[in-house]
Amino acid sequence: QVQLVESGGGLVQPGGSLRLSCAASGNIFRIYSMGWYRQAPGKQRELVAGITSGGSTNYADSVKGRFTISRDNAKNTVYLFMNSLKPEDTAVYYCNANLAKTDSIWYRTDYWGQGTQVTVSS
Repeated sequence: QVQLVESGGGLVQPGGSLRLSCAASGNIFRIYSMGWYRQAPGKQRELVAGITSGGSTNYADSVKGRFTISRDNAKNTVYLFMNSLKPEDTAVYYCNANLAKTDSIWYRTDYWGQGTQVTVSS
């Protein structure tokens, strides 16, 4: 059993900051990458930021320069530091992990968190 637990969502004014956290637990052999996706009402889920086990990162163009993703491999935890938030950042944010479980170490699968609401409004 693998579980991703998210925290840090909430209501913030435009220009404000927020930090999201996601911790993965369970029978995990290795996490190859973790990332954050978001889905706004009426829109498809999109990648916000991702990070590999080696530390390589990528960001959606809409958040470059404002968001920063980081990872603590020892804790199987990924963070998303969100600055200069805009109303268009309002969405449910989902944590993702691409990993191999201890009972199937050659098979990589994706797991998802339950989602955390981020609302940017004045």
